[in-house]
Amino acid sequence: MKLEQIIQDTGVLSIKGDAATEIRSICDDSRKACPGALFVAVKGFARDGHEYIDRAVQSGAAAVMYDDEQALAAALARISPAHDGEAKSGHIEAIGRVAFVKVAHARHALAVAAANFYDNPSRKLTLVGITGTNGKTTTVTLLYNLFMDLGYHCGLLSTIANYVGRRELETSNTTSDPITTNALMAEMVREGCAYCFMEVSSIGMEQERVAGLQFKVGIFSNLTHDHLDYHKTFAEYLRCKKLFFDSLPADAFALINIDDKNGRVMVQNTKAKVVTYSCRSLADHTCRIMEESFDGMQLKLDGKETWTRLIGQHNAYNLLAIYATARLLGAEEDETLVAISKLSSAKGRLETLRGPRDLSVVLDYAHTPDALENVLKTLRDIAPKRTLICLFGCGGDRDKTKRPEMAAVAEKYSDRIFVTSDNSRTEKTEDILEDIRKGFSPAAGSKTLFIADRREAIRTALMLAPQGATILLAGKGHETYQIIGTEHRHFDEREIVAEVFAAMENQ
Repeated sequence: MKLEQIIQDTGVLSIKGDAATEIRSICDDSRKACPGALFVAVKGFARDGHEYIDRAVQSGAAAVMYDDEQALAAALARISPAHDGEAKSGHIEAIGRVAFVKVAHARHALAVAAANFYDNPSRKLTLVGITGTNGKTTTVTLLYNLFMDLGYHCGLLSTIANYVGRRELETSNTTSDPITTNALMAEMVREGCAYCFMEVSSIGMEQERVAGLQFKVGIFSNLTHDHLDYHKTFAEYLRCKKLFFDSLPADAFALINIDDKNGRVMVQNTKAKVVTYSCRSLADHTCRIMEESFDGMQLKLDGKETWTRLIGQHNAYNLLAIYATARLLGAEEDETLVAISKLSSAKGRLETLRGPRDLSVVLDYAHTPDALENVLKTLRDIAPKRTLICLFGCGGDRDKTKRPEMAAVAEKYSDRIFVTSDNSRTEKTEDILEDIRKGFSPAAGSKTLFIADRREAIRTALMLAPQGATILLAGKGHETYQIIGTEHRHFDEREIVAEVFAAMENQ
């Protein structure tokens, strides 16, 4: 594809070189630059891509996109040093084989260029995105499963996994970088997918990872305390979420949860058609829980009853969002209700393992105060007479202010509490535990144990659990690793629970 096609609508300020240059790949990592590549120099949070322009050029990059003239000159000076040791404006012309494209904002330009390079695959799919603090992974995963069950070929971009049809691919971010996202969507198009369901994070919006994508439906779930280590303030966190709805086109739907006070705020400036859903008040789509047990819930969706294997008020909201989305996209009502009744929860979301002594171990990704409260309240409501044990930790190098808040939530709903490690990253586990400790009242001491080693904490919690207890393992969910320092170490809670159950049975 020619460079001039790729840089359309990227905010070009100037071009030096041949705009008809043939481009064979696109990258923002100089290590991936090769002959025929377009290298986009993006200023990151740790390093500035402009510092690697010389490496990209020396690796054969055919074109460079940038937004910092001085940084470009400094990079080129390392290839062709000036006699006086300073960069000269003539260095751009000196690298005759490379086209240099100056843009207003390289991060935005990267996303649009990636979409153009892959022939704008989002326009060939019905793209549905969801943003919010909690419920994103569950909602997109269930939407993907629902539409696959309805007979459509679909793609999924989520925290847990990416799918092209039934083929699973690994994922590392809630919202992938724009090159990866567009490459995956192009693959979906090639394999005949009609729909793509994806999570859209606040960080992904702030970093413009979804710029250039065309959404048909944007869903807002809720907004609670999270990611303040990155956004610093709740107002900034909200602003970044709202950017998603500000960018929706007029022919899209903005589906919002109006039981969250921020739902209306999200769509104040949207061009999209606003559609509402609620479990508590009048809305375009409504839901009510009729019955609930560990095995599932009887729901009334828009006045019609259906059974679901999922449990909890938060999942009633997730299922209502799924149902409303399906209806907006033309799915038949009764067929949708039947398909919903067959759905199972996403991996690591209220995933229940049954064991000896009538123990129920529940794995959930809950890692925010609101998510932890949702899960604990659900388990308490379903089995009020069972002993409820909560095991949780908090991630290192992340928002510290939520640590004591999670302690307060655990104390409120739990009979026993085990505080342990999560992904400590480069923080000391002891420091994280101390931050959590500050959230407990003096009365919590008699029912709380601090065990830094998560494996040992799980083993102890299960071995000390009384007959018929419910044990929540919160924070890891689908993850099968722990991040200690910068190392990913294998850690699958399912394996640990199975080992402890086996030991119990052999006693």
